[in-house]
Amino acid sequence: MKDTIENKVDAGVMLPLMEEFYTIQGEGFHTGTAAYFIRIGGCDVGCHWCDVKESWNAETHPPTAIEHIVENADKWSKTIVITGGEPLTWNMQPLTNALKDRGMTVHIETSGAYPLTGTWDWICLSPKKVKMPVPEIYKEANELKVIVYNKNDFAFAKAESQKVTSSCQLFLQPEWSVREKMIPLITEFVMENPEWRVSLQTHKYLNIP
Repeated sequence: MKDTIENKVDAGVMLPLMEEFYTIQGEGFHTGTAAYFIRIGGCDVGCHWCDVKESWNAETHPPTAIEHIVENADKWSKTIVITGGEPLTWNMQPLTNALKDRGMTVHIETSGAYPLTGTWDWICLSPKKVKMPVPEIYKEANELKVIVYNKNDFAFAKAESQKVTSSCQLFLQPEWSVREKMIPLITEFVMENPEWRVSLQTHKYLNIP
């Protein structure tokens, strides 16, 4: 049985589901819109400031059939956000196929550290210096969201913006624990570089998931 489940996870027909919930998108281009979030466990990128470190170990999250995930999602919303963890650790094609068969719009939030699988309506790429995106994902990104933890992240953001297409939406977002210190710097940067926009974790201000 174990081998069978492992094979199904490898194939993407079962996935380590951490949580799923209907809420308001708090970050980036779609801030303020309702969406159903599917959080997949498993991540080895290892950002020290990650606020969902409980997602890192996939073994703590039960392998769940994608049919069950899709059935739950379809009760709530036609806009779906797949997040993690790092969802591209796994094969996303079966899940996105099943969601789109139900007429859903499917977004992903990813570090891009693994090759892109799945069929997506919106790709939010949030690169991390500790494990850089695979090169081919940059041209697919609809949104580039760089988390700003210190001043060095502004140079990193500029360098990453040179890799995406001209139509990609650019966002800077302060890491929550240093937001009071970084928001003034982000504001100044965006005023000097108006191709960028500010993203805030508004769901935390609203005290929602």
